[in-house]
Amino acid sequence: MRRSNERAILRQKELVVAYEDRVRLIRRIEELRGSKVIAYLTSLRPNVPTQMAEDQVRVMFDHVGLLPSRPVSQLDIFLCSNGGNSVVPWRLVSLFREYSEQFAVLIPYRAYSAASLLALGADEIVMHPFAELGPIDPTVSNDFNPMDESGNRRLGISVEDVKAYINFIKSTVGITHEDELVRAIEILAQKVHPLALGNVERFISQSRLIARKILRTHMSDDHAIDEIVENMASKLYFHGHPINRREARDELKLKANCELSLELETAMWDLYREYEAEFKNLEVFDVGAEIGRAQAQGQGQVDIELNHAMIESLRLTSTFNTERRYTIAAQLGPGAIQEVILWQGWHHSPAAPAESPN
Repeated sequence: MRRSNERAILRQKELVVAYEDRVRLIRRIEELRGSKVIAYLTSLRPNVPTQMAEDQVRVMFDHVGLLPSRPVSQLDIFLCSNGGNSVVPWRLVSLFREYSEQFAVLIPYRAYSAASLLALGADEIVMHPFAELGPIDPTVSNDFNPMDESGNRRLGISVEDVKAYINFIKSTVGITHEDELVRAIEILAQKVHPLALGNVERFISQSRLIARKILRTHMSDDHAIDEIVENMASKLYFHGHPINRREARDELKLKANCELSLELETAMWDLYREYEAEFKNLEVFDVGAEIGRAQAQGQGQVDIELNHAMIESLRLTSTFNTERRYTIAAQLGPGAIQEVILWQGWHHSPAAPAESPN
């Protein structure tokens, strides 16, 4: 017990030091940009990535509520995420418009899918040389999706994959006869539940609707808006296509700022590396290896804390964590591991009085 308490105290000290380092970098970016910065990141850690989700909107409201004025002249969202719920960007853009005269997104690395949707709502997309946006076609998940080979989780269905299958049958294979097309759809429906396919159509419409609403918060040219939506949703062909900053600005006609000062580039990347370390994004999460290390120490289980999402500003730090216990479950079969979530939720800590800004 004493050793466990010592580890907890040491971990708390590490968290305080890490937050102080991030605060220093956030303050530096604010000075360089003449803005107020809120960092918003979700975990990219292999095997345990985290999606943008609705509970994060509620936490973001606490952060914008602590801004020194309403509206602030310039709000910067330091953003990194693989994406998630496509409704979240619309809710966040609406919130940022309430609390700022202008807002920008600062992208040090990835802003994919729903995170790209959020970027479309900004007056300026500030992209580090290593930054990437992604297509906005959604990957759909629901209770009717097919299971993976292990039977442990349902597979996501890419909207563009379904469209590509139909185009492949019609254009590449050259099947145009109605009866043959019906048969091709029947084959697809045997693998994917018809209601899951229906959900795909609903998400196609929703994704484009949200993209248009977001763009109209700062654009009035409907033709330009439609062109951006079509390019981002369909013409990039696959969901994993990385959009670099030159492509974003020159080909997709987004409001991408590629002309960053060296000081800003450095501060953005240094801040991202702080979060990268906090999430352990460069470490593959391997439950089997964790259990193996525990067994080598004569233990039959291991408790692990995982970081999933962080929202931070100079006034407040908010982190979503889970505490999980993994145990060898021989009764379930050879090599079976049982997972129990001991706790999950948000931790909120205000900045120390000495660090609190005016």
